[in-house]
Amino acid sequence: MSDSASSETTSERTDAPIREKFLAVRGEVGKAVVGQDGAVSGLIVALLSGGHVLLEGVPGVAKTLLVRTLSAALDLRTARVQFTPDLMPGDVTGSVVYDAKNGDFEFRPGPVFTNIMLADEINRTPPKTQSSLLEAMEERQVTVDGETHPLPKPFMVAATQNPVEYEGTYTLPEAQLDRFLLKLVLDLPQRDAEIDVLTRHASGFDPRDLAAAGVTAVVTADDIVAARAAVARVDASAELIGYIVDLARATRQSPSVKLGVSPRGTTALLAAAKAWAWLSGASGVTPDHVQAMLLPVWRHRLALRPEAELEGVTADTILRSIVQQVQVPL
Repeated sequence: MSDSASSETTSERTDAPIREKFLAVRGEVGKAVVGQDGAVSGLIVALLSGGHVLLEGVPGVAKTLLVRTLSAALDLRTARVQFTPDLMPGDVTGSVVYDAKNGDFEFRPGPVFTNIMLADEINRTPPKTQSSLLEAMEERQVTVDGETHPLPKPFMVAATQNPVEYEGTYTLPEAQLDRFLLKLVLDLPQRDAEIDVLTRHASGFDPRDLAAAGVTAVVTADDIVAARAAVARVDASAELIGYIVDLARATRQSPSVKLGVSPRGTTALLAAAKAWAWLSGASGVTPDHVQAMLLPVWRHRLALRPEAELEGVTADTILRSIVQQVQVPL
């Protein structure tokens, strides 16, 4: 056996226990949330990739409960901010206040100084406050009154929003949307899943008491650091990188698309595909991994032409057709 092959085998052995912990998170979340396995996997992928997640769905499909349960399954600090029309940027990032005791101004950190920030109903607050998260999401820091304050590591924003056609919502700016690694759409549950939900509630399940449901922390901050290092070691061939670029170029050339996927979108897809490959136990990224992550990573990065929207064309339908058209590397 060659040295490279033996080192790969050793790293696989050391990665396996950490991978099992992340797979166990699904089981912990499943104790409180039914029928949203895809969204749980997406949140784990974002955590492994160092990205942020936007959860979209009608009221009542357990968007907030999903993030709260994930936080309970991770041994990390969490903070929740309810975004309202009167929320100010300083309410999120923190502000400089006068300390009468010391006779000086001091910075008082806002709820963004945490590991997982739940931005609940982010599209119910005006763009000015939405944009206050931009620096935190991209640079992992906050600048207030000319002073820069680094955020804790790891840091992830998990934002929820109602569909934009709902009354009292503000569309997220394109620059903000592009900072989210994934956009996960939570649909209404199937009949069997909804029966399971009601059965649990009939048996005394309380969504406000996750400890009583048996949700426990199975992943620590050190586990996340080790898992991210393992994800970085996942191989991506030159052919696969070319495949991702071809997919992105196809979005830019689509007649229904006004603005296609940017280079930030291609790097995001590669990062998510590597995380999904590692979770699946693969040593390298395959086209299947890329295709699995394509919709959640790119659906919010396409700007459609107005005439296409009038005809009922969606970003998801365009991306599915592009996957069919672009040649897959052998």
